[in-house]
Amino acid sequence: MTLSTYHDILQGLSEGSVSKHFDPYVDIDWDAPEMAVHSDDRRWIMPTEDPLGRHPWYRAQPEELQIAMGMWRQAGIAKVGIDFEQLLIRGLMQYLISVPNGDPEFRYVTHEAAEECNHTMMFQEMINRIGYRDVIGMGPIDRKLTMVIWPAVKYFPELFFTLVLGGEEPIDHLQKSLLRGGFDLHPMVHRVMQIHVAEEARHISFAHEYLRKNVPAMHPATRSLLSVLFPVVMRVMLSMIATPPKEFVEKFHIPGEVMREAYWGSTESRHTKRDVFTDVRALATDIGLMNPVAKLVWRALGIDGPVSRYRSEPARRVTA
Repeated sequence: MTLSTYHDILQGLSEGSVSKHFDPYVDIDWDAPEMAVHSDDRRWIMPTEDPLGRHPWYRAQPEELQIAMGMWRQAGIAKVGIDFEQLLIRGLMQYLISVPNGDPEFRYVTHEAAEECNHTMMFQEMINRIGYRDVIGMGPIDRKLTMVIWPAVKYFPELFFTLVLGGEEPIDHLQKSLLRGGFDLHPMVHRVMQIHVAEEARHISFAHEYLRKNVPAMHPATRSLLSVLFPVVMRVMLSMIATPPKEFVEKFHIPGEVMREAYWGSTESRHTKRDVFTDVRALATDIGLMNPVAKLVWRALGIDGPVSRYRSEPARRVTA
């Protein structure tokens, strides 16, 4: 990719942030009657697209418990989203310190950080209205793992933007699956997902294009290291983003074997785990990160599989 082409892409993304952006307190009518939260609303029941939501144990629970678990789960996903967005914003601001005058990256990255700030407010407003005060985001171990972000931004920015994709791709894939599947979601959840997916499309595109431009020019040894770290990051971030914390498990007394099957022991959940990363596997292949050693790592982590033919292609189920 030429520098001119990359700058043209950034210009288009920046213009998109101006012409099509959202304000959570303008574009969501939080006080509309249909946005009200009720503890007997069946639309809070976790859909079958969710790994736990389709598990027989969950489907066998009383309806009021399914609803309570679904409400906590939606609030928990939003809280993890806030934690990740805040880490991302700080990383982006740190990255901008080294961007020279006149570089189009400055404008786009600042647009992205502003949109992520709006996302944190949107997620927090949803949590507040759901009402679970005990919901948590990232656990203590996850928070320690994120400390790698700060040195990565300065010394290994390609790894930083790999971490960005690792946090953005799983939630984007799962939310798109829910929106495409036509599930009867609560209107507040549905609207939040719509806005998040629309703006994350630009953010994910930028991370893809940044890596597409920079990875081929890396020193061969550093590129080889990134090729192995790439699937590791994806697998670790999937657990951080998509797996419920122990507080959720303990609150609702979920058996250990149920959690192990749902995340990621059953055949269906293993398919989901692979489906999440079809786009990033395509990217890794395109930019030279899918070498024989890296392929073994992808396979060992259970996230190997086909690559997407185009961005955000619906999952194609094949035998792994």
